[in-house]
Amino acid sequence: ILTPILTLTLTLTLTPTLTPTLTPTLTPILTLTLTPILTLTLTPILTLILTPILTPILTLTLTSAQDADGRCVCTVVAPEQNLCSRDAKGRRLKRLLEKVQNMTQSIQILNLRTQRDFQYIMRMENQIKGLRSRFRQVESDRRTHVSKNFQELKGKMASLQPLIPVLEQYKTDTRLVSQFQEEIRILSAVLMGIQEEGGADDYEELRPRVLKLETRLHSCMNKLTCGQLMKISGPLTVKTSGTRFGAWMSDPQEPLQNNRVWYMDRYTNNKIVKEFKSLSDFVAGVESRTYNLPFKWAGTNHVVFNGSLYYNKMQSNIIVRYSLETGRVVTQRALQSAGFHNVYPYTWGGFSDIDLMTDELGLWAVYATNQNAGNIVVSKLDPETLQILNTWNTEYSKRNAGESFMICGTLYVTNSHLTGAKVYYAYSTKTSTYQYIDIPFHNQYFHLSMLDYNARDRALYGWNNGHQVLFNVTLFHLIKTEEES
Repeated sequence: ILTPILTLTLTLTLTPTLTPTLTPTLTPILTLTLTPILTLTLTPILTLILTPILTPILTLTLTSAQDADGRCVCTVVAPEQNLCSRDAKGRRLKRLLEKVQNMTQSIQILNLRTQRDFQYIMRMENQIKGLRSRFRQVESDRRTHVSKNFQELKGKMASLQPLIPVLEQYKTDTRLVSQFQEEIRILSAVLMGIQEEGGADDYEELRPRVLKLETRLHSCMNKLTCGQLMKISGPLTVKTSGTRFGAWMSDPQEPLQNNRVWYMDRYTNNKIVKEFKSLSDFVAGVESRTYNLPFKWAGTNHVVFNGSLYYNKMQSNIIVRYSLETGRVVTQRALQSAGFHNVYPYTWGGFSDIDLMTDELGLWAVYATNQNAGNIVVSKLDPETLQILNTWNTEYSKRNAGESFMICGTLYVTNSHLTGAKVYYAYSTKTSTYQYIDIPFHNQYFHLSMLDYNARDRALYGWNNGHQVLFNVTLFHLIKTEEES
């Protein structure tokens, strides 16, 4: 709730990526909550209309300008709130407006995730057209060409041919997003008009329209497939707290409207976990619950997944699953042959031998064994029983890795925990193959002791020398066609 004397300045950087936006503390008595996807993106293909809906009774004055670096700087001035929200119908309208806002944000996510891919496919379309022309020329006069060259060209054409229906699907989805934007804009205007007039008779009529639009949007977003890491940007400093080493995280299985944060300071000799109801509470230091774990943890590579905390028990290779709802250990299991207690840590040490992580495919453990000569081992775990479902042995030394994280079944490894670090190595569990890559990221505070991917937020959570930070990731992925869906 903004006060009539507040002026908020938002700097919106025009990039094709998703920027989880910090929830800053603006005054000693005021905390303003901004959603993790409040980013305006302008491309030749799509232009999202940003329609902030803060409360059902709040109207905004918005002006914009451009700074020296070409970034758009928007100023929002909020008037004083009235008291009509006490009315029961007003509260129902408020909930409906919030649903429209959530859908607006979801559309922004969909748009951001497809822009880069669409541009890539457009380039591929030009290549297809060029190859098609060359192919026709070769076909018409193939007797004068060497058979090997002809077959090679034909193979390239065949590999690019499947991209044509994908391109057409992107064009269709682009039109869908535009339709969604227009429908939400109209609904928002109608709802605000009803509220201003003090009548809510049309609420029941509007509600089915919102639900129908929401269903269509979810259907469109479900076409997104797993992606490949292309870029890391940021970091965004959320807070500065604790010691040099620690972990903080949210549950990727929770709904978008829930944004609880868990905080575990230090890498050893501690068993106190702090919970915050929201990111804004975390920034403000307002705890909602404290857990006293039965066992101390080792390292900083813990994870919260589907309501449970998974961590490495100190001075052992035992993984503990702790229910955050009941406050009890559900199960614990030894990770056979895994080194522990600084036998095979990351380069910074800190008992980081066993790294637990999640992605779109579930729960993983990354560690090293004597049998694999100290190189990284990746195991897929059953989140209920902690049994190993499958294991892959890599040839990358665990001690030479700075940090690592999983995205869509691929392990990404950084070459250092210090300044100048980059994602250097990628191992695909789908194909059991690896490649050396070069994806730099800004290690702003010089010493990274935790880096984990959150599939819901599409962001990397990091602990950087006592600073809790977020890195934005750009993934390349295709949209499934109707047949694949």
